[in-house]
Amino acid sequence: MLDMELIRKDRDAVASALAKRLDPAEVTRALDELQQLDQQRRSLITEIDGERQRRKAEARAYAEAKRAGREPEVPASEAGRRQLAELETELDGVQAQLRLRMSELPNLPADDVAPGGKEANRVVKTFGEPPAIEKVRDHVELSRLLGLVDHERGVKLGGSGFWMYTGLGARLEWALVNWLVDQNVAAGYEFLLPPHLLLDSAGFAAGQFPKFHDDVYHLDRQSAPRGQFLLPTAETAILGAYQDEILDTAKLPLKVFAYTPCYRREAAGSHSDERGTVRGHQFNKVEIFQFTLPEQADAALEAMVAHAEGLVERLGLHYQRSLLAAGDASAAMRKTLDIEVWMPSTGKYKEVSSVSWGGDYQARRAAIRYREPGGKQTRFVHTLNGSALATSRLFPAILEQFQQPDGSVLVPEVLRDRLGTDRLVPR
Repeated sequence: MLDMELIRKDRDAVASALAKRLDPAEVTRALDELQQLDQQRRSLITEIDGERQRRKAEARAYAEAKRAGREPEVPASEAGRRQLAELETELDGVQAQLRLRMSELPNLPADDVAPGGKEANRVVKTFGEPPAIEKVRDHVELSRLLGLVDHERGVKLGGSGFWMYTGLGARLEWALVNWLVDQNVAAGYEFLLPPHLLLDSAGFAAGQFPKFHDDVYHLDRQSAPRGQFLLPTAETAILGAYQDEILDTAKLPLKVFAYTPCYRREAAGSHSDERGTVRGHQFNKVEIFQFTLPEQADAALEAMVAHAEGLVERLGLHYQRSLLAAGDASAAMRKTLDIEVWMPSTGKYKEVSSVSWGGDYQARRAAIRYREPGGKQTRFVHTLNGSALATSRLFPAILEQFQQPDGSVLVPEVLRDRLGTDRLVPR
């Protein structure tokens, strides 16, 4: 959520930043409405404060007259009390409307983030070279040839967009998860295993609700009166776990990570570059997260990107890093860098990690703060998150980049001890 004080003080700068993501006319309308609601809220607060002070003064005068033995004036009437109650109810409504409108605005993109959508993304780094493969098989064909993924039974169980790992495929998937857990622990992140069902408050805190409310799986209100949904990413759970807390300043940056399946209602992959396990309704991901002081955020972002890239490099995969344009990044993030692995069968890159800096946008929504040593006032922390990594994209990249002419696939060296073999061979 944005800072209303910033909108009051420097509306032009806010409008200019939002115009990287939204139509300028839409930005003008939104800011006009916000400032009108804010002015209405402040006027009501002034009126309510004045009425309360008047009532207090009347009550003091009445008490003093009684003590002095004089005939006191009768304090405010019942009508006056009703008027105050009506003003307070009106204020509650205006504040709720203001909060709703504020929650619908995206974050302000960082200065170095380009305006526009996917077409404005910029590749800023490339690692290695695409492997030379004479006859490329795609990962779906290789999975079937090697007996790694049963797509048909996955659809039988869950419907379109689901799959089932089998045999060495299940072991490869689990080896990736366990290796990533070990690597993140070694990098100083604390391991969490959160619930997969979250309250709606966690979705609001992360910036996914209300705008992207329909992108996740919700329980019906009869089963979950408070509102619950299946987490779309562990980022939502980690952020929600620290809602309404004042973090110990001495322990910042706070570095945590979680492994979870992720559940999303987005359309399952039907295009050639989204087949197999590349896109679906349920997939595994290990997510790293940092809560930092504002002045720590730049260094934290660099460190998280370097860590995620190091994981891909240790697996031996060719990849590129892209700086996303404002319209292609998550609405809650100021800046996002994608790490994308090469898929030989399509000649395209697919994201296995998005590392993002949210500034204080999520912290404002979640009321996550810190207190400076010796001070009384609290400030909002900055939040950063990143995939480390998404295994459903690593799995096909490994199969395709390490495939051999005889249909076998070389196992990345860092996973060989876990699988007990250096090669996956056709059954």
